[in-house]
Amino acid sequence: MKRKSVLYLDIADQIKEDIFSGKYPIGSLLPTESELEALFGVSKITVRNAIELLASDEYVEKKSGRGTTVLSNRPYNKLSKAGSFTQILNKTGLDVQKKNLSFEEVSLTPEQSAYKCFGEKAMRFCRLYTLDHQPYIYFEYYLPSSLTDVTLESFEQESLYRILDQRGFKIERFEDGFKAAMLTFEQQKFLVTTETAGLLRTRHAISPQGKVIEYSEALYNTSLYPYLIEYEA
Repeated sequence: MKRKSVLYLDIADQIKEDIFSGKYPIGSLLPTESELEALFGVSKITVRNAIELLASDEYVEKKSGRGTTVLSNRPYNKLSKAGSFTQILNKTGLDVQKKNLSFEEVSLTPEQSAYKCFGEKAMRFCRLYTLDHQPYIYFEYYLPSSLTDVTLESFEQESLYRILDQRGFKIERFEDGFKAAMLTFEQQKFLVTTETAGLLRTRHAISPQGKVIEYSEALYNTSLYPYLIEYEA
């Protein structure tokens, strides 16, 4: 019985990896149960348990007579039922673009919020989103200093959370905070705005052991577009 439990977890993980890699794109059908049985050399009940696990985490949807459809390829899919803000923006028809600016090791001081999470050293990833070609969101992500094998180009190929997941960093929960922020002159210049206030979103991504894996700050020029959160009922 113990072996069966481990086996279906392994198969679910492998199918999930294939979803992440693009082998099974969103909207496509997984192989049939019989095909998965043959592929992995396991019983029908083991395959069904694996599919049920993926369905409970909302990666796939199984419908009788129609097969199993891929719904999501996002790591930590079940941590939030809220749609991501960039997904919401994409539905508006506005032109949303992102530019990865830099990825480097930085020294932190006790006055910085990231210092409480990582100490004196961390990797910092900077990214800019534009909305209809105007600067809209400026992100600074602070990450563990052990990510020395990651390059700026890595973020062109994989999402941040996929990169963390591949390197064994597991996230159990997110803690997001929002507050109004007065823009400095440099921030106004960077966001190309005369507005004096914006929205600051902070995030802590926390491991099962309670350790912060990511601390990030995102500054939004909400004069261009308000921040929206879309929830499923």
